[in-house]
Amino acid sequence: MDVLLILALAVAAVSAVRGIWSPCGLSMLSSITPMTEAGRGNRFGVTAAWFLVGGIVGGLTLGAVAAGAAALVSLADPSDAVRYGVAAVAAVATSAIDLGVAGIELPIFKRQVNDAWLRRYRSWVYGAGFGWQIGTGVATYIMTAGVFLTIALAVLTASPVAALAIGATFGVVRGSAVYLGRSATTPAALNEVHERLDRFSGPSRAAAAGIQVVAATFAAALAWGPIAAIVVIALAGLAIVATGTGRRAAPA
Repeated sequence: MDVLLILALAVAAVSAVRGIWSPCGLSMLSSITPMTEAGRGNRFGVTAAWFLVGGIVGGLTLGAVAAGAAALVSLADPSDAVRYGVAAVAAVATSAIDLGVAGIELPIFKRQVNDAWLRRYRSWVYGAGFGWQIGTGVATYIMTAGVFLTIALAVLTASPVAALAIGATFGVVRGSAVYLGRSATTPAALNEVHERLDRFSGPSRAAAAGIQVVAATFAAALAWGPIAAIVVIALAGLAIVATGTGRRAAPA
């Protein structure tokens, strides 16, 4: 299996998980629950299934776009070293965004889904529609630049099939997030769901940045050797120290 495919699948999965903590993702976990669906006369299991289907289709939509670009890369037939080098540069750039040293503030593209759909349409419409928008990764709040790295790595695999698989993976993970609210049968239970999520917000942000650094390290090593990988790790460490110092020095 191509190393870029492995890295892309890992980045896609972690980036999709990070999206749970977007305002849109958290809103979904309050809007589509057993409690709220019962109040609308719907069954949570049915709506959640449609949401998952929408997420998968959304991921495949993202993957299809990447697949078209991957086909062009395949026609250009660059060497593995070139593909790994471009991947390393892309991963360093996106890592810099997540680590807070690129001057680009996250989240990007601050757009919510239209919650009026909950009142206007049947459950399968808003379930699938919301799932598709979230599954594409770029139609609502983008919580990590790992989404962009996912696309870049999918393209650099030079395989349309691999690109589709990467997009599908992203969509499955994003769509599955709706099931985190399956225990929210009462207001108190819904609060517990969000309290648990709050505890993992920081770790999810660190994981999103970390997986991009890992991708940059492996790609750099394959393109230019172990010294390049060490340089990437050193730069990431400096970025963490710099941003950590900046946060401590900032006024409360």
